[in-house]
Amino acid sequence: MKLRSKALAAVGALVVASGVGYGVGVAQAYQPHMQNALVDLQNARSELAVALRDKGGHRAVAVNLVNQAITQVQEGIAAGYYNQ
Repeated sequence: MKLRSKALAAVGALVVASGVGYGVGVAQAYQPHMQNALVDLQNARSELAVALRDKGGHRAVAVNLVNQAITQVQEGIAAGYYNQ
């Protein structure tokens, strides 16, 4: 049961984080392509998080690069909001 509880907590946290991210995106300028890219990157990060860890260090590098891309897309959305 402990594993199931942890899995449910992880799913709950992901749902909350996705909802918060969506709310921030809606509050800012509507930029469907940037927002779609952000959702896709967040999904990619989730998939990488559950991938087997033995990838010669490439999985960890990919997670880092996806995190950087998420930050850049978020900053791009913010810049688009302020440049209207």
